Amino acid sequence: MAEYILRAENIKKSFGGVEALRGVNLEVGRGEIHCLAGENGCGKSTLIKIISGFYEASEGTIEIQGRRFSKLNPSEAIALGVQVIYQDFSLFPNLTVMENLALNRELSAKRTLVHYSRMRQTATEAMGKINFKADLDERVENLSIAEKQLIAICRALLYDARLIIMDEPTTALTKKEVRSLFVIIKKLQSQGIAILFVSHKLDEVFEISEGFTILRNGMNVAAGRTSELDDKQFAYYMTGRNFVEGSFTPASVSAEPVLQVSALTQQGTYQDISFALYGGEILGITGLLGSGREELVQTLFGIGRSDSGSIAVNGKVVTMRKVGDAIALGIGYVPADRLTEGLFLPQSIGRNMIVSGLRRLSNAAGFLYRDRISREIETWTAEMSIAAADYEREVKTLSGGNQQKVVLARWLANDLKLLILNGPTVGVDIGAKYDIYGLLRNLAFKGLSIIVISDDLPELLACCNRIVVMRDGRMVRELQASETTESQLDEIATGII
Repeated sequence: MAEYILRAENIKKSFGGVEALRGVNLEVGRGEIHCLAGENGCGKSTLIKIISGFYEASEGTIEIQGRRFSKLNPSEAIALGVQVIYQDFSLFPNLTVMENLALNRELSAKRTLVHYSRMRQTATEAMGKINFKADLDERVENLSIAEKQLIAICRALLYDARLIIMDEPTTALTKKEVRSLFVIIKKLQSQGIAILFVSHKLDEVFEISEGFTILRNGMNVAAGRTSELDDKQFAYYMTGRNFVEGSFTPASVSAEPVLQVSALTQQGTYQDISFALYGGEILGITGLLGSGREELVQTLFGIGRSDSGSIAVNGKVVTMRKVGDAIALGIGYVPADRLTEGLFLPQSIGRNMIVSGLRRLSNAAGFLYRDRISREIETWTAEMSIAAADYEREVKTLSGGNQQKVVLARWLANDLKLLILNGPTVGVDIGAKYDIYGLLRNLAFKGLSIIVISDDLPELLACCNRIVVMRDGRMVRELQASETTESQLDEIATGII
């Protein structure tokens, strides 16, 4: 019996002369939870596709359950117990839970007639493997991200999975959902299943994994036991850079508040919310799912409406009936889901940058000033250090960090008074995360007011000078970031204190 469930040796892969992998090695023990880490573009996805048989390596060998391959196809990988759960889960949103779980088994058996009682039995069996309960007749599109992920896990277990590869599994999950997922992962491990956990989130890597492999520029830079690694080493191995930790302290703040929220209430979501935000400050807002934080900031941007209370911008009480009212007041909003809410993915990088300033960049007849648009795009591409050789490329071709910079550039090109960011570094790697932190600090130093909504507590402590904690629709505490710890924030958000 082999000691390792997976051994990848000297894996090389080129695309059109570009080396994506340059002799990568990876070993995952039986029943081990192993982290594969690295910044976007380091070769993680390419390596996963080679292990699962989707790509053929230019050189090197893959050994799975003691069997060695120089070429591997997807069917062979599945037969050997390899299952990959990608970020999009590869589910059919228009089909039911039952159909998503049982359809592949029906197809692989080459059945010509659908037998619903058999499919229901298959789906029930799959969910029972991790004690997951869901309405089998519910369409998958109506489920939460966490529920979709559990369905993908259940489906993988139907094929006698011995190695489950999870590609950035916590990107869109709340902290509570992440904890629930980790319980499931530990349960799978207790059944002898190995997990290759692909992530760049330091706290999660240290919490869940036993071993790690870090890639940079298509090569191994470090591997070993997670217990022998610390945060600074991990960040350095991933990026080749040393980062300075510390909380944000404003250089100066305005004499009068830029934003004043007084007794703001939206029945059923939040109530009696009051706070002031001054120019040069970064205010963090946190709370568990359902705390009201999302609805509150959507009200500030004109997406939702309050039932009572008031919002004042620069001392003047305003009414925001729609998003256009907020934009006219100098308020920008970066949503949590940039892919569906923040970007026009088929459109170019440049068009995504200038879309919120079209009125400013056109004449009274509506004709665009092409030269001004080109200059603005070039200016902000350089200002934000967006890694793109051609701003006519589709924005969907960029990494998560560069996509987020495009959304930020869109708003910063306007005359902003207040920038609201909902989960500003969701799905971006460590290097891009610290770049965004530095950008926010510099904007605040120049006098911009910023609100950051996040359940990433280390992020709030690093970015903000003040933090508001919400629970059950109410603002329960306001704290100075420099005098607060992550555990205190967590205990206040969950109601322990």
